[in-house]
Amino acid sequence: MELKNQKILVTGGAGFIGSNLVDALVQHNTVIVLDDFSTGKLENLDQAQATGRLTVHNGSVLDYELVKSLVKEVDVVYHLAVQCLRVCFDKPHHVHEVNATGTLNLLEAARLENPQLKRFIYCSSSEAYGTAKMVPMNEDTHPLAPTTVYGASKLTGELYTQAYFTTYGMPTMVLRPFNTYGYREHYEGASGEVIPRFVIRILNGLQPIVFGDGSATRDFTFVTDTVESLVRAGECDAFLGQAVNLAYGQEVSIKEIADRLLKLLNQESLGIQWEPERPGDVHRHFADVTRLQSTTGWKPAINIEQGLQLYVDWFRQHHPDPAALLADCQTHNWKLDQQLDAKVLAASSR
Repeated sequence: MELKNQKILVTGGAGFIGSNLVDALVQHNTVIVLDDFSTGKLENLDQAQATGRLTVHNGSVLDYELVKSLVKEVDVVYHLAVQCLRVCFDKPHHVHEVNATGTLNLLEAARLENPQLKRFIYCSSSEAYGTAKMVPMNEDTHPLAPTTVYGASKLTGELYTQAYFTTYGMPTMVLRPFNTYGYREHYEGASGEVIPRFVIRILNGLQPIVFGDGSATRDFTFVTDTVESLVRAGECDAFLGQAVNLAYGQEVSIKEIADRLLKLLNQESLGIQWEPERPGDVHRHFADVTRLQSTTGWKPAINIEQGLQLYVDWFRQHHPDPAALLADCQTHNWKLDQQLDAKVLAASSR
């Protein structure tokens, strides 16, 4: 199936990955975005709005009546709406409701209202795996053992999505992006990610903050590569009923990211600020991308060195005053209740 001349619903379409995906889809399709703007931004959709092929709805995937009305006449659903990882420490029920119940709402609405739906594409997360037990992390052989309520809620969404394929024959697939970075990546509050925060601190003459010893790794994938893989995988009939990793296919340590950015921004003398390890943080992510690449022929175009340069260039253009961002750039947002800290950290080290 080719994703052209389709009517596509993108939930979470004003967010980081969502808005970049909308930019790609709207070139050849009519796109509807559903977003509650808890983290997404309307300005992220300016480029897509200019095409005249985008409609935006401010609402939640928990609003079942709204969801039903939107899925009725679309050909494809890309479900990216999510409450982020760090929110789950303070609001686990809310994270579960949005990530798990919201997914169930969309699936059930699609089953009842749109039996002709061509694709339901659930955007999961590498956090469904938890930390790597073996590498590279294969879709079929690696255990699914999330370390947080966020990861567990994303895995629950996967299971619902696969159940609707098995029970009702709905054309669903599960796509698992690993650690996406790049244009429009969140830096604010609980949604803020490591690379934007490093950049903001370094540009303000402050040390980047690394939790733990910096050896934790992630499979960093530039957002344009993630989007391209979302589209290519979404078009692939062979992936119906399956889970598919979307990633560059290489692990990079957090310390290496800090060192690369310090060098790129000519601030190597700053060094790194070291902080205690965070609870629930995975230690290693490294994706097996054989399924994606062997089936679709897709390969990533941007390595970590190129990606960091592209992001820094974009960041300087869009945020000429990095000092204005410091107040929103909270780095200590994984802190549990102090009475639980010692117990949780001790348990996670066993």
